[in-house]
Amino acid sequence: MSHLTLLLWFLNVAIDSMGQLSFKAAASGSAHYEGLRQWRYMLLRPWIWLGMACYAIEFLLWLAFLTLVPLSVGILLGSTSIVTIMLAGRIWFKESLTCWRLTGILLISLGVAITGMD
Repeated sequence: MSHLTLLLWFLNVAIDSMGQLSFKAAASGSAHYEGLRQWRYMLLRPWIWLGMACYAIEFLLWLAFLTLVPLSVGILLGSTSIVTIMLAGRIWFKESLTCWRLTGILLISLGVAITGMD
């Protein structure tokens, strides 16, 4: 795998994870509101705008990444963002990592590693 491909993969996972974490931060505290007031609360928070910007950038990175790798490889490597999001959720939002989630992290990581040996 070329240096450019690795860079695009890393940036894709990092920006995707940042977008998900931003959306979670935007939604935090919004449960106190209902309906349109909840959406207004979230739209006034900078986190949601950061999340949307991350998604726009991630879209472009993803397209560039897919020009360099087969789709089956791209999807597999892209799944590593699930691992980073779960770990970051644990750190920033104190979300629990249950036995099943840890098993999922391990299986995803093993699957990427095994396929990467090909």
